[in-house]
Amino acid sequence: MTKWIFVSIIILVVSVTSSFILEIDLFRIASTSLTIFNSQQPKFPLYCSDGKLTTCSSNYPTNIEFEDDSSSTSCPDYFKWIHEDLKPWESTGITREMIERGKNISHIRLVIVNGKAYIEKHGKVFQTRDLFTIWGILQLLRLYPGKIPDLELLFQCGDKTVVNKNDFQEPQISPPPVFHYCGDENSYDIVFPDWTFWGWAELNIRPWEATLHNIQEGNKIVKWKDRIPYAFWKGNPKVSYVRGELGKCNATEKHDWNARIYGIQWQHEKASNFENSKLENQCTFRYKIYTEGATWSVSEKYIIACDSMTMFIEPKYYDFFTRNMLPLRHYWPISIRNMCEEIKYAVDWGNAHLDSAQAIGMQGTNYIVENLKMKFVYDYMFHLFNEYAKLLKFKPTIPTGAVETCSENMVCPLRGLKKRLLVESMVTSPSETPPCTMPPPYTPEALQEFLQEKKNLFKQVKTRKINIKQ
Repeated sequence: MTKWIFVSIIILVVSVTSSFILEIDLFRIASTSLTIFNSQQPKFPLYCSDGKLTTCSSNYPTNIEFEDDSSSTSCPDYFKWIHEDLKPWESTGITREMIERGKNISHIRLVIVNGKAYIEKHGKVFQTRDLFTIWGILQLLRLYPGKIPDLELLFQCGDKTVVNKNDFQEPQISPPPVFHYCGDENSYDIVFPDWTFWGWAELNIRPWEATLHNIQEGNKIVKWKDRIPYAFWKGNPKVSYVRGELGKCNATEKHDWNARIYGIQWQHEKASNFENSKLENQCTFRYKIYTEGATWSVSEKYIIACDSMTMFIEPKYYDFFTRNMLPLRHYWPISIRNMCEEIKYAVDWGNAHLDSAQAIGMQGTNYIVENLKMKFVYDYMFHLFNEYAKLLKFKPTIPTGAVETCSENMVCPLRGLKKRLLVESMVTSPSETPPCTMPPPYTPEALQEFLQEKKNLFKQVKTRKINIKQ
């Protein structure tokens, strides 16, 4: 399997006067489900001059036309939340003054004009979150050239939500529109896919589709009913109170809460390049636990993908794709208040109802596999940007301090793992198919009905009157 760990890169260096053209042909992971590119489509590799190119290539298409602009593919239902996230500006629109008020709580200003991206950075970002987030947006421009409208937006790359609803209770004060990786019921942050869909260099995690493929292969190592009959969690216990409390649910000589909790030893893991924490090797337990860190955690999608029955420990935050997931259908909810007791009960229940527990795990994984294809991730970004751009009350212009950013001037100067991850996740051809068709917004009645259904399912777990409908 080692030859599958990193993408195979064939480099042809051709001398042209005083510069070199670097052409990188990506090795396709044949067993993944991504169908964005077709072998008949022209490829558009990176063109680097001696590894130091600072200008952007003019060889990539600036527009694309589809034979049929109406997509035959419907977007997943979680796309409906785009309308909900933008609702605070539905009646007022978005003015430049609103944008400027969000500058102090954001890390990045992104401006797209005529299909080109310009970046203005406002602050230092933890690790390489900004690098991989910007890269993802650039790949969207390559996937749908000429289809992204002019826009200007602010992006927050930290953990905590930043647009607090309590600060904007007066009707005459509109919140600044700030894009972020997560949201909660007390904030107006606009939810956007996180950076790890294109790779997480610091933890040696590959782009999403390669990682998902490896997890699905890992799922085959142990048959579900032969898996270890306990709840598993591994991560950093020091970033939140809940994770610290979760450690108390570990088995002791006096009591066994049916949980196996492992804290990551960071120095040891870094020394081994995280070989001992590979995500695809963590699917050998029947039950897996998801608990938030400082806020939401990117580990969520990796945990759910394991086929194991996932236990959600009362999340307060959400990302862009999980709001349509339902308890007892896609996961098992755990209350923070009686966490250890509830984990024990869930495991005991699952071990007594193996078929039902397995079904919950499989339905959670199927939700991820079917609804979180990379094409849908890009389509979510596409529709979010288009709906957002409709609200702008001003014409986006390039800020004086902004820098034009493209795939070449981001990746060509890099070396090592960061470069390999970016190259592996690069879009090399425009899409042959249009974006999926957006579902209509929730009506107030439909949204209330959905939330009530979720509440009723939570109640089943709370009262321990479980009624699983297969």
